[in-house]
Amino acid sequence: MKFPIIMSSLIAGLFCWNCQAQPKFETLDNEGFAEVLKDTTVQLVDVRTPEEFAEGHIPDALNINVMDENFIDLAISSLDRKRTVAVYCRSGRRSKTAAGELAKEGFKVVELEGGFLGWNGPKTKPENTESPR
Repeated sequence: MKFPIIMSSLIAGLFCWNCQAQPKFETLDNEGFAEVLKDTTVQLVDVRTPEEFAEGHIPDALNINVMDENFIDLAISSLDRKRTVAVYCRSGRRSKTAAGELAKEGFKVVELEGGFLGWNGPKTKPENTESPR
């Protein structure tokens, strides 16, 4: 009779430990993300590639490519841990990865649900990459 109770306790303990080990960040919808961006101390980071960034981004975003092998080093050298970091990518997958990595390093992080594709706030226009005629 004691064996099932002990096993249940062990399994519950493992789940609890696993939950605590996960870095914490918040995923926000468009309205929540836009509200966070009203705070001028928030650091806005686009974690897409430089090519994607050049095709348009949220104004005032800093581009730090999460796929770059030096992502964390670049983020640590560019961002202030005392200020909130708001991250986004194209659709929300890479930003979750970036948010987790940044949170693990002690940053307070929020990320945009649905990424740039779902963003209905202000956007920059694509940069002109054509040479003048």
